[in-house]
Amino acid sequence: MTFRPEPAFRHGQAPRTAVLLVNLGTPDEPTAPALRRYLAEFLSDPRVVEIPRLVWWFILHGVILRTRPRQSAAKYASVWMPEGSPLAVWTARQAAALADELASRGHDLLVRHAMRYGNPSIATVMDQLRTEGATRVLVLPAYPQYAAATTASVADKVLQWSTAARRMPELRFINEYHDDPGYIAALASRLRAHWAEHGRGDKLVLSFHGVPERSLLLGDPYHCQCHKTARLLAEALALPREQVVVTFQSRFGKAKWLEPYTEPTLEKLAAEGTRRVDVMCPGFVADCLETLEEIAQEARDAFLAAGGERFDYVPCLNDDATWIDALATLAERHLAGWDTKRADDPAAREAQRQRALALGAKD
Repeated sequence: MTFRPEPAFRHGQAPRTAVLLVNLGTPDEPTAPALRRYLAEFLSDPRVVEIPRLVWWFILHGVILRTRPRQSAAKYASVWMPEGSPLAVWTARQAAALADELASRGHDLLVRHAMRYGNPSIATVMDQLRTEGATRVLVLPAYPQYAAATTASVADKVLQWSTAARRMPELRFINEYHDDPGYIAALASRLRAHWAEHGRGDKLVLSFHGVPERSLLLGDPYHCQCHKTARLLAEALALPREQVVVTFQSRFGKAKWLEPYTEPTLEKLAAEGTRRVDVMCPGFVADCLETLEEIAQEARDAFLAAGGERFDYVPCLNDDATWIDALATLAERHLAGWDTKRADDPAAREAQRQRALALGAKD
């Protein structure tokens, strides 16, 4: 087996711990060639498309990659930020804010971000962390609800990288945090702030990314976790059950996906007399194409065309301070047992002294 070249070994080098925040991914630019590269990687993942490889190869390369890149490029262009893709911008800001927050709590950590598909790739960032001396890595997917197509795929890629590493770092993975109190509190805070500024709609629609219904039947907990997130959020906001509607968006292909679908549900609400809705996407912690174009543009137009009067999109958590605080607390909980405190931190010094006493060393 061929291993990657290892960084130069240095005796006495202190072990370092890293937190790797991983999001789904995005094209490098809103152009057809960039979308073709991105979609080819994304849709070639067997975790994402679970049909026979040979059949899917002909569909992907014979049909989808010939038509979809140009269509998707136009959609990306409609939400592109001056700094780049919204998902890339917000994920980078989250990682930077998380690093600052953990440092303010006395931790000496490397905090980096990567994308499952596209750049910066997981392999590239893992190589960088190894060069920086990381011997322990906590992998934190930006997916609160577990799905094999997302969370498990991140683990696949990290472990694939590890097969070519002679010295594999100690790894931990956060699988889910759909019911984490900090996450729920951050969502509730986001909604309260929105309502304080814009008023409240007749219905709160919580739109989660869809997955094929088959995944639920095979044992994927995603559907149940989405509904639990919605229930806990409604309880935190003291909203009656009938005021909250859970839907699923981003259906792809002809197979049956989790229902109800977001856009038809919005059209039905408008037809039944709902004049105003607030729409939030709790499964996305950073705004992206699926929230800014599919929901804030397409779904909005559909609701208004069906007779609705006002559609308010509530932005994702992005780099909101309440969310960054919750994210840091989540990371701390999963870092437990790894010594990550700075040597100059009083609490760290006391912990070191206590460990030395426990080992029978002189004080």
